[in-house]
Amino acid sequence: MSTRPEPVFWLGKKTLRVSAALFAENRRRLCQGLKAKEGLLPKSVVVLQGGEQTQRYCTDSDILFRQESFFHWAFGVTEADCYGAIDVDTGRSILFVPKLPESYATWMGKIHPPEHFKQKYGVDEVQYTTDIAAFLSGMTPAVLLTLRGQNSDSGSICREASFDGISQFQVNNTLLHPVIVECRLIKTDMELEVLRYTNRVSSDAHKEVMKHVKPGLMEYEMESLFQHYCYTQGGMRHTSYACICGTGENSSILHYGHAGAPNNKAIADGDMCLFDMGGEYYCYSSDITCSFPANGKFTDDQKAIYEAALKSSRAALAAIKPGVLWPDVHRLTSRVQLEELVKIGILKGSVDDMLKAHMGAVFMPHGLGHLMGIDVHDVGGYPEGVVRIDEPGLKSLRMGRAVLERMVLTVEPGIYFIDHLLDQALASPAQQCFINSDVLARFRGFGGVRIEDNIAVTADGVELLTCVPRTVQEIEEFMATGSDTSKSVGQKS
Repeated sequence: MSTRPEPVFWLGKKTLRVSAALFAENRRRLCQGLKAKEGLLPKSVVVLQGGEQTQRYCTDSDILFRQESFFHWAFGVTEADCYGAIDVDTGRSILFVPKLPESYATWMGKIHPPEHFKQKYGVDEVQYTTDIAAFLSGMTPAVLLTLRGQNSDSGSICREASFDGISQFQVNNTLLHPVIVECRLIKTDMELEVLRYTNRVSSDAHKEVMKHVKPGLMEYEMESLFQHYCYTQGGMRHTSYACICGTGENSSILHYGHAGAPNNKAIADGDMCLFDMGGEYYCYSSDITCSFPANGKFTDDQKAIYEAALKSSRAALAAIKPGVLWPDVHRLTSRVQLEELVKIGILKGSVDDMLKAHMGAVFMPHGLGHLMGIDVHDVGGYPEGVVRIDEPGLKSLRMGRAVLERMVLTVEPGIYFIDHLLDQALASPAQQCFINSDVLARFRGFGGVRIEDNIAVTADGVELLTCVPRTVQEIEEFMATGSDTSKSVGQKS
């Protein structure tokens, strides 16, 4: 008697096999969370709408499709224009796929029957999207639970499922969002395995860039090398976000690499490089930043700033454990950085007074880090009752809640010399008194340093997912010889 193979996403060679059981477990957890909610009606059915294939402006050129994140978390489906339903009482899963025209077979390839998708994704049933209303009517649901809520990171409202005939059903669009967000917040063992993989491949890609960077090359060549490695070695067609390849003064531009500054500077001897890049596998993200000198050898000033940022990173990693408030870890990072800037001579005076004057945000205007998972800036940072702190630096923090076991987070302290922030501080009576102007002038044009690791929170600390050279000695030795002596992925910190 033959048995069908377990549904698995796999891109061959050394790429990771991801079982459809990952998404079945996510659906089970979602039903469990919904059943615990007061006010849930029996015979409730979750309905999620997947992403749609879109074209570039008014043309017929397709934009490379990437699945909508909530839908991917629940179903793991790579195709566009699908819907999914989950019977909360029983956990039964139904995938709705488009009924394709015959011409599809000419231009796009084989038209698969519903049974193909049932086997591919391990769902209980597959129907066509044209039959959603009729099929759901046959289930006689008391209510359809649709997804509507604000992404606390972007401020955008997630897309609520809609289809012809939905008006005949009772719909609740408030119950689902907070429950599915909390489910996505806590990663399962299977999700952690994928995130370890994205970090391993992306870490290796960063090391590949470090081996090849040299003055005279273009920033975009380093972006291209990173993407090439992630795709050829890891099956990562997508990056998690637009690559940031800042060198020299560009390394102080926090989100460099956008259309107005597209990684297009020639790398100069003496530049600091700040390369913030992460590959994505099966919609699961990574987000790693490496900072190092383009010529492979730190100057005294580069070493001082880098080691100050590294010390703050190590302090944060040592402090993170379940129950710790994320804003408190950010504050710790600011204190360590200010103490180090005093030692360097850029700042003077009481660090306690500097903190009151928000001096930390002059040199690190962004938050310490963020949640990560299917989205690089993952959902759940500000649940109901957690209020964003309206202070410099902290107001940019993408999470305000206490740390929980099985969260995956970035820890990315940085020290930057951003002219307009320095000018504002020098013009501020509350801040200028802490600045040694003559010493600061030496660092104008320095750029910035950011050290970004990805971690999974454990019962008593963190698991470091990122594996790249981090100390000055490790970086210089690696760039000279290509031999890596840094920590391995999965090491407890």
